[in-house]
Amino acid sequence: MSEIKFSVLENRAILKVIGEDARGFLQGLVSNDLMEASPQNTIYAALLTPQGKYLHDFFITQSGNAFLLDCEADRIDDLYKRLRLYKLGAKIDLELDSKNSIVAVIGDQAPEALGIAPLAGSTISYLNGLAFVDPRLPKMGVRMVPASETAKEELSNTGFIEVEFSDYDKLRISLGLPDGSRDMEVEKSILLEYGFEELNGVSFDKGCYTGQELTARTKHRGLVKKRLLPVTFDGSPPKPGTEIILNGKNAGEMRSAQDGMGLALIRLEALAGDEDLSSGGTILRPIRPDWAVL
Repeated sequence: MSEIKFSVLENRAILKVIGEDARGFLQGLVSNDLMEASPQNTIYAALLTPQGKYLHDFFITQSGNAFLLDCEADRIDDLYKRLRLYKLGAKIDLELDSKNSIVAVIGDQAPEALGIAPLAGSTISYLNGLAFVDPRLPKMGVRMVPASETAKEELSNTGFIEVEFSDYDKLRISLGLPDGSRDMEVEKSILLEYGFEELNGVSFDKGCYTGQELTARTKHRGLVKKRLLPVTFDGSPPKPGTEIILNGKNAGEMRSAQDGMGLALIRLEALAGDEDLSSGGTILRPIRPDWAVL
């Protein structure tokens, strides 16, 4: 086994939904099926506007009578406020966990190294917290939520190597995985354009939830016209939001990037030929992930 790397995800935080109504409360709000979330299984899901557009995405894992939402740190206050609006008479409490961090153990060898079954979402107790295989794609590795104060030291003592966030980010981008609002536009993006079906982020048979209609209609009517895909390029990355051009016409937009690789939201029709895509004068070379159904 090659060396196992880990990175502290400073851009992530934990929001707890606690109480006897917590499962039912979340079930009526998020895109995935809370009946699949348990101490042994973590799920990936999103919160949408009533019109079905993206607001937040997160991992949901169960710990006792609480569900832990691994979410964007910079936007956790917004998520908290939105969930409070829906609370009404539900017997739940919302709690921001600012004391604990989230650690990613990177790559497809991470589950074996930590003694976890290499299945999407597989979850175990580990170092006074929980460790789960990324429910989107096991190749991404394992996340530890919450990671104890001594997690870094204990992982290092086990022989794991701490690396910069950029190492984690480059793997994420190479696999075509979106990173919250860095890649998805708040109140504009449609889940299926970002691979949520293949990445286990949406259930089509769980029943009603906020924004369900657009997601279901997009699937059943074949309305997906764009997809988020990895791209490679030479030189400096185009800034996020920079227009992508094909034969003088708009073909999409650039999203996040790291070390010669990025993610781009590309019109599917632009992938049909061999012509060059460009963004800000930079030639982009799209890659089709093996998990994506285009």
